[in-house]
Amino acid sequence: MSGLHLIRHGTIAELRLDNPAKLNAFTVEMLEAVEPACAEIERDPALRALVITAEDSKAFCAGADIMAWSQLEPWEFARNWVRYGHRIFDRVAGLSKPTIAALNGHAFGGGLEFAATADIRVIAPRATLALPEAAVGIVPGWSGTQRMIRLLGEPLVKEMALFGRRISAERAYAAGFAAEISEDPKQKAFEIAEALSAKSPCSIEVAKYMIHAAVGEDRDAMIEALGAGMMGPTADRTEGVTAFREKRKPNFPGI
Repeated sequence: MSGLHLIRHGTIAELRLDNPAKLNAFTVEMLEAVEPACAEIERDPALRALVITAEDSKAFCAGADIMAWSQLEPWEFARNWVRYGHRIFDRVAGLSKPTIAALNGHAFGGGLEFAATADIRVIAPRATLALPEAAVGIVPGWSGTQRMIRLLGEPLVKEMALFGRRISAERAYAAGFAAEISEDPKQKAFEIAEALSAKSPCSIEVAKYMIHAAVGEDRDAMIEALGAGMMGPTADRTEGVTAFREKRKPNFPGI
């Protein structure tokens, strides 16, 4: 059945786009399935990495299904489609587990924006990247002009969003958007995930928070998460909680 599927492979989770009839374009149902999948991944400490894949051999994802949003009223489109999709994609970008996207084919519009939520990307030689929204009278809505600027830089994003140019796998790799070019990006992505699974999950999680805070990816939450992590093992925290429970004034040791 088409949609978005969460599949477990031991310590690795796979989030698979499966709408090949429309080149894996996002439907409302697929978008709504992302959040519960992320929640399930976060809840399971046995999962050490996430690989994002696509079922179709031609495209990773052609973007958002135009039939899903073209009939919406302007306010509905802005609030219930663009803002909602942005929140969902931010949820993927903010996962504590490392994520690898396997771009087996073209990634356009929302599909490219979805690939951008991953920590690293592996891309097939024939794949291209594009932000074609101007051709149908809209603009990138799921971080194409925000997160993509940080990953690809202003000139390349302008080439795609303003001039409608497709970026080749080679240019994506040269720009640092793709970590590797591979004839079998899914296999390579799983190999990377396996290697990550052997490393300290705590170290990887904290390093990801630090890097995201540095580049402005969910900075406020990342900084506060790191601060909470520092306070967790302190005697001050233990004393504060104990004093609250015992209904007395705390005597903080400062360690």
